[in-house]
Amino acid sequence: MAAVPAVRSPSPAERRLADGLGRRDEAALGDLHALCGRTVMGFLVRTLGNRATAEDVFQQVFLEAWQRGPTYDPGRASPLTWIMAIARSRGIDQLRKRVPEPRDPAGSLALLEGEGRGDAVVDELIERWRFAHLLGQLPEQEADVLRRRFYAGATQTEIADSTGMPLGTVKMRMVQGLGRLRDMLDAEERGA
Repeated sequence: MAAVPAVRSPSPAERRLADGLGRRDEAALGDLHALCGRTVMGFLVRTLGNRATAEDVFQQVFLEAWQRGPTYDPGRASPLTWIMAIARSRGIDQLRKRVPEPRDPAGSLALLEGEGRGDAVVDELIERWRFAHLLGQLPEQEADVLRRRFYAGATQTEIADSTGMPLGTVKMRMVQGLGRLRDMLDAEERGA
């Protein structure tokens, strides 16, 4: 039995963006760039390891978004999810260009086995950049506490010591930040 694709309820802003992309309105592409550009660029720099190459691929991603704009369906994916899928594909294409043509069968098998792991690494990077994008939407005090916890691995006590905040404040900001993150993820799932 085939899986039924999830249907989401896009927000009015997502509908306007999709309509603009469908009409090939340059302002809509600008809105997409403003909404997702930093996240896409950060992902590409991290994935490709070279800023100049990432900038070239970044242009390819937004050119493809422009070309595919009329087919974007906000009922299937948020703008960030849609453009990150494009960025993932173009990033993988760029990484594959770097792999020299194998000369022996054993090397070919190793590349094929490694390919699945490479895709998993790229998927993990997409999730990290998605998380970073959401953190950027939190109040800075909450985002800072969560960054210290999840990126630096600091305990709540260590965060309190390094920032001079009372431990109770650190705990409160973590709870509030995590709650907001959960709400944003839920809203993204619903398309609100």
